[in-house]
Amino acid sequence: MFTKIHWFLLLLFYFTSIGFAQEHFAVFFDTNKSTLTPAENKKLNNWISTHSKVKIVAMNGYTDQDGTAERNDTLALKRVDFIYSLIKDKIAIRSDFKSISFGEKHLQLQEKSKNRRVDIYYILEKDLVRENEILGITEEIVVTKPKPELRYPDIFQVQNPNGTVSEFTLDVDFMQKLTKANAGEKLPIKNLNFQFNTFAITNDSRGKLYELLLVMKQNPQLKIEIQGHICCNASNKETLSTQRAKAIKMFLIGQGIENERVTFKGFGSTQPIFPLPEKNEQERAANRRVEILIVQN
Repeated sequence: MFTKIHWFLLLLFYFTSIGFAQEHFAVFFDTNKSTLTPAENKKLNNWISTHSKVKIVAMNGYTDQDGTAERNDTLALKRVDFIYSLIKDKIAIRSDFKSISFGEKHLQLQEKSKNRRVDIYYILEKDLVRENEILGITEEIVVTKPKPELRYPDIFQVQNPNGTVSEFTLDVDFMQKLTKANAGEKLPIKNLNFQFNTFAITNDSRGKLYELLLVMKQNPQLKIEIQGHICCNASNKETLSTQRAKAIKMFLIGQGIENERVTFKGFGSTQPIFPLPEKNEQERAANRRVEILIVQN
């Protein structure tokens, strides 16, 4: 059943201020009925067949004064729902389509049968280019400012517990992509490797963690989900992929990134890029990956 939205003032504005460009069609019902007679059903089908390129903007349901006001309001809504069910797949309808059931709460016409109806308001094909103008809608222009080009270092140095210094070459291009990515985008962390069958990150992959860390620190609004995947085994070692994703999160948390900014999930081998079993090491490496899903940026 289509949801009833009581937006009387807006529709009143529609129908009084811009009615000159809005068309109207009505179908009528028998007493206490929410389905059409064969004659009215034929009339509706004829209207549908000759108006396939219009767009419906609203429907209003009405009843006569027989029965209680509450019952009539329900009956009026049922009538709108019934007409909507016949039309929805055949004629375009605005996404913010408004359905109102007035029941008996309207100016009753002298001819009683004319009060038991549904009014359909629509815009002709030739006027659709002026749709918002006709409906009195002012389009809001949203100006999206480009995200600033942040400067990241090519080299990052880390002092080890024994006093030595490790130097990592950073993938600045990846870091810029991560900085500019929109919510819903997913980026793989290339060349991030783990020791065989563990969640321990290899020493030559530690630079990938610092790339992610620097981006998170430079973009305090950024929230991510770390997604782990494994290769080779169709039995789906979800636990290992989860542990690998969690290991990356724990590194970020340990470096001062807030817990609520980072979530993690392991998919095992359920989402391979190449079908299992892989044909070569290149395909296995592609399936064995960690991806970053942008939750908020």
